[in-house]
Amino acid sequence: MSSFNTTKTVPELARRAGRLAAGERIVPEEVPVAFTYHGSTHAVMMATPANLQDFAVGFSLTEGIVRDAAEIELIDVVEEEKGIDLQIRLADAQSEALTSRRRHMAGPVGCGLCGIESIEQAVRVTPSVGGSGLTLTEDQVSEAVRLLNGLQPLHIETRAVHGAGFFVPGKGLIAVREDVGRHNALDKLVGAAARAGYRGEAGAVVVTSRVSVEMVQKTAVTGSPFIIAISAPTALAIRTAEEAGMTLIALVRGDEFEIFTGAGRVLPASDDAVRCARNG
Repeated sequence: MSSFNTTKTVPELARRAGRLAAGERIVPEEVPVAFTYHGSTHAVMMATPANLQDFAVGFSLTEGIVRDAAEIELIDVVEEEKGIDLQIRLADAQSEALTSRRRHMAGPVGCGLCGIESIEQAVRVTPSVGGSGLTLTEDQVSEAVRLLNGLQPLHIETRAVHGAGFFVPGKGLIAVREDVGRHNALDKLVGAAARAGYRGEAGAVVVTSRVSVEMVQKTAVTGSPFIIAISAPTALAIRTAEEAGMTLIALVRGDEFEIFTGAGRVLPASDDAVRCARNG
């Protein structure tokens, strides 16, 4: 656990009923979090200083540094004056592969996609999730978002962070993670699910953000055939979800939502019996 605070109370001037008045507000903290593999820093993310072990595992998985959480031998959370260094030790084969990947990098890495060397890698092939037999009813889609809205203590306190959850039919949300960054929240969720041994194909990823291509790619790494979002998707995210065989649902507002890909996995609310039969 990090000794860095996740929130801070700050003074403010708030205009209410046409007048300015002094007050206070709770805001989230964000600190630099470095991912260091065998002494070499791979990326630095601005993130909420919480669930750092999950973050290390999830980032390593979604960035393709490892294929399985078991390939990570050690995670040491080292706190420095202005940030946190996640010092990660990999199994020998993964360490050698990462070293080779760095050796062939054409130039310095910019922000946005970590450790990416070319345009081809930025639009890399996304794992297929088309073989999953999971279905959800229309009511369950709405339920997943409703549950997520109520299970984000940091967002309830600050109104300034994103959430990501893993919804399993009949069990509800079995994992939720938050962060100031939407990608970070999803990485933390992926790590939490991997460490707990959850099967991605058994549930849906639910997020409080828009759906970019990276969000689809990270979800596909878990094996989940669903990504459900409160905000809208990008065109590339839709194409990527279609190619991966994923069901992409967005703009969920109460009982209303829009399905962009994989509509066959979403059953009418009255088809509970059909859903149970398909999910075994």
